[in-house]
Amino acid sequence: MHPGRQLAVLGAIFVVLYLLVFLAGGASGSFTDRLTPKLGLDLVGGTQATYIASVEGGQVPSKESMEQARGIIEERVNALGVSEAEVVIQGDRNIVVSLAGKADDQLKDLSQAAQMRFRMLVGTTGDVALVALNPPSAAPSAAPSAGASAPAGAQPSNGGSAPAVQNAPSSGGQGGGEVVKAPAPSATPSAPAPSPSASAEAPVSADTQQQRAAVQKKVGAAAWAAAEKLTAPVDLSTDTKAGLPFANFAKLTGEEVNALTPQMQFNVPTVGCRQLDDRPNGAIDRVDSQAVACYQSAKVLLDKAPVVGEDISTASPQLDQQTGQWVVSLDFTSAGSAKWAALTRQAFEATSSDPCFVAAQSLYGQVDHCAVAVVLDKNVISAPQIQGVLTGTSQITGQFTSASARQLADQLNFGALPVTFTSGPAQTVSATLGIQQLKAGLLAAAIGMGLVAIYAFFYYRLLGSVIFLSLILSGLLTFGALVFLGRTVGFTLTLAGIAGFIVSLGVAADSFVIYFERLKDEIHEGRSPRSAVPRAWARARRTIISANTITILAAVVLYIVSVGAVQGFAFALGISTVLDLVVVFLFRHPIMTMFARTKAFLSPRVSGLGRVLRNATTDPKEA
Repeated sequence: MHPGRQLAVLGAIFVVLYLLVFLAGGASGSFTDRLTPKLGLDLVGGTQATYIASVEGGQVPSKESMEQARGIIEERVNALGVSEAEVVIQGDRNIVVSLAGKADDQLKDLSQAAQMRFRMLVGTTGDVALVALNPPSAAPSAAPSAGASAPAGAQPSNGGSAPAVQNAPSSGGQGGGEVVKAPAPSATPSAPAPSPSASAEAPVSADTQQQRAAVQKKVGAAAWAAAEKLTAPVDLSTDTKAGLPFANFAKLTGEEVNALTPQMQFNVPTVGCRQLDDRPNGAIDRVDSQAVACYQSAKVLLDKAPVVGEDISTASPQLDQQTGQWVVSLDFTSAGSAKWAALTRQAFEATSSDPCFVAAQSLYGQVDHCAVAVVLDKNVISAPQIQGVLTGTSQITGQFTSASARQLADQLNFGALPVTFTSGPAQTVSATLGIQQLKAGLLAAAIGMGLVAIYAFFYYRLLGSVIFLSLILSGLLTFGALVFLGRTVGFTLTLAGIAGFIVSLGVAADSFVIYFERLKDEIHEGRSPRSAVPRAWARARRTIISANTITILAAVVLYIVSVGAVQGFAFALGISTVLDLVVVFLFRHPIMTMFARTKAFLSPRVSGLGRVLRNATTDPKEA
């Protein structure tokens, strides 16, 4: 064999790995910073946030729904590139998420319900709680109202075109407002868009009725009666005093506004976007009821939702080649595709007298067809004008970044939370105990490695240097892989992971014993040390591979069936065992081949073969 070639390959692996460590995967900062692994909550501390579940009527959520919510939140955390996060249920209503380091930005959107709804836009008005009612500008770039909050992943631009939903790939648009391009429409006639005032409200629960009674008492019987009689939004542009009878509605909280009917939320001029945005999560999730939201400085009335998030099979972030902007691509299920085609057909074939057409014209100015709003939880991501029947993959476009597009896609892929949550207290978690444990663990590992080195040099002498160098190389490979994986795939080093690395060193030491004892057996059988090395390697190799394969398989199974810290232990054990095999084949055997050609290897006192080598040299037959 040519040991130099194998050692050169190992050297190339080291060069490539540490080039990746210092230059790739978003490496930045000083030399020390680039060599710092991603440490877990138990080592560096972090942030702990509490989410409080709420169910209509104040009931306690079921254990099944809480466990499902915990699993979805954990998947969302892991999708952010954060591994070994702690997501646990506390009590009947709380889910506590703990992340290493400062993770406030990562935690803030985890409890969003991620309920996506596609609704026809059937009415619009200015935010008359703040300004007089005037038709919005034809430009779709109006800034959002002071009380409106942008949805996660999509923020309206302050200039240029607003977000849109379109066939993929994008084919541009024309006309006023947001536009969707699509193939030629089917000739199938569509049902007319429903009238905002004619749509009957879906049945409400007894709790909602009680809340409405409380709101009625707060605003007064006269104001409530006047609000019930409204069939259209009050126009304050002609009479600024027309809103005075409804002044008490401006005092309602978001939760109280949520108890009003959609028609009252839309028609009452003193119910503004700030109150609508303060409604609890899940306020407009019902698919069998109309809904009111804010979009581009206007209150908009949305029809029932014939297409929902469950109709989406996959969502993925993509970089649009034509615009260079990040988009979220949607693929629908077979049933969802049919619903989506029917909804876009209805919007495309509506006439100029339909409410949806009038609403789109009020929002955008000159339009050709109705608009369909893409609603995520309480927020309208976009409300594009439909210019064809959409049957294939569609895209949600907006002011996405790579991270925000990924976040929205993950929320849709991992499903909506079965219960709604409100954010509870967040606090910083100290790592004092973890640091003490880390120091104790590293001290124990150093003592153990020192004892192994002393024993190796005492028992194997020259061969002990092979053990020592191999463990150092294996450790350097493992450390480089740890830093690179932490930066690219989010692997987080915890105390459990350190335990996995230490256990792998014991497995590596066992393989030395197998190889060297096999070498002694070959010399016992009368072979010279030089010829015994390749034969010992050929026989020991199978045993070493088998033993390491079993360890790797055990680590894989443990990683699949476990969670949290145990999963981190399994990952660390598996990757370090694989890297040990690399060192075995590219360093241990080549260096032994080179040692076998030296005079020192033939010396019983220096080689570490001792009595075996002396017996083989002086009396081969007896050996």
